[in-house]
Amino acid sequence: MDYTTLGRTGLQVSRLCLGTMTFGREIGEEASHRLIERFVDAGGTFIDTADGYSDGRSEEIVGSWLRGASRHDVVLATKVRFGSGLNRRGLGRKHILHAIDESLRRLGTDYVDLYQVHMWDYGTPLEETIAALRTVVDAGKVRYLGISNVCGWQLQRVVDACRATGTAPLVSLQPLYNLLDRDAEWELLPVCVNEGLGVLPYSPLRGGWLTGKFRRGPRPDGEDTRIAATPPGPNWTETWENYDNERTWNVVDALLAVADKAGRTPAQTALNWLLSRPEVTAPILGARTPEQLDDNLGALGWSLGPEELARLDDASTRPAPYPYALLDDLRDA
Repeated sequence: MDYTTLGRTGLQVSRLCLGTMTFGREIGEEASHRLIERFVDAGGTFIDTADGYSDGRSEEIVGSWLRGASRHDVVLATKVRFGSGLNRRGLGRKHILHAIDESLRRLGTDYVDLYQVHMWDYGTPLEETIAALRTVVDAGKVRYLGISNVCGWQLQRVVDACRATGTAPLVSLQPLYNLLDRDAEWELLPVCVNEGLGVLPYSPLRGGWLTGKFRRGPRPDGEDTRIAATPPGPNWTETWENYDNERTWNVVDALLAVADKAGRTPAQTALNWLLSRPEVTAPILGARTPEQLDDNLGALGWSLGPEELARLDDASTRPAPYPYALLDDLRDA
C-alpha cells in the first residue's frame, strides 16, 4: 500500500480508501468485516461511510468491526446531510449536532477523523451550517472537515466561509470522478488545487462500467451486477440508459486495449489512471466481494506509461462547454 497526506494537512491516509455503501445493503455484517480485514491486511487505513448509508447500518457495521481494532491506526470518515423526517435531514444546526452524536454512537468512537457534508443544502443558510460544523470540531468530535456533491461556486463559498469565520478549514472534496465522468475537471478540481484540498473520487469504476463486464449490445439481463439490476433513473446515476452510448463504448474499448497491453485487469487500469491524476488523493473502492477488493488493490505498485495514459485521456475527454473552451483556446492570446 502507498500513503499520502490528505490535502495540505498532516493526516496520512492510504492511497486507496474503502467505501462502505454496500455494507448492510448488499452485504451483511460478517461479509463486510471480511472486506475490512482484507483491506487492512493489505495496508489500508482509510475507511469511508455515511449516516445515510442503509439508514445508519453501514456505520453500525464499521463500528462493530472497530471495537476489535486499533482506533488510532484507522482514518475514519463519515458524512451528514440525508435522512427522513423533520429536522432529521439537511445541514441545519439542530440536525448536525444530533447527527454527529448518532454517528459516534453507531461507530462506537468518540471522534471521526473526517466529517463530510454529503451534499449542498439549499434550505439552510451556509452561515448556520458552518457555525454548527465549528461547534462539533471545537467539541473534539471531529478532526477535519470535508464536502461532497457540490458545484464549483458552492465549494469555493464553503472554503471562504470557513476561512472568514475561523472555522477549521475544509480539507477535502469527494466528487464523482472516473474515466467516464470527468466534468469535475472543469471547476471542482481547479478549486481543489488552488485551495489545497484532497480529492477522494467516488464511483471510480462507475458501478461496473469500467470493469470490462459490459459490451455493446442489449442491456444485460439477470446478471449479478448493480447496473443490470438498476432501473432507469436520474441522469446522474450509472444506469444502462445513461451510459449506453458511443462515447462510453469508445472509452471501454480503449480501457480494454490498454489493460491488455499492461497485463492488468480493466478495473486495475481504470483505478491506476485515477491514481496518476495529480489532484487525486485516494479513490474510494466499492467492492462487494473479497475477489473484487483484491482486484482493486492490484491497481497499486505499478504505473501506466505516457502512451497508455494519453490513449485513455483522448478516449475519455469530453468537449468543454463555454466558457472553458474559450478560456483554453485564448489562454495565450
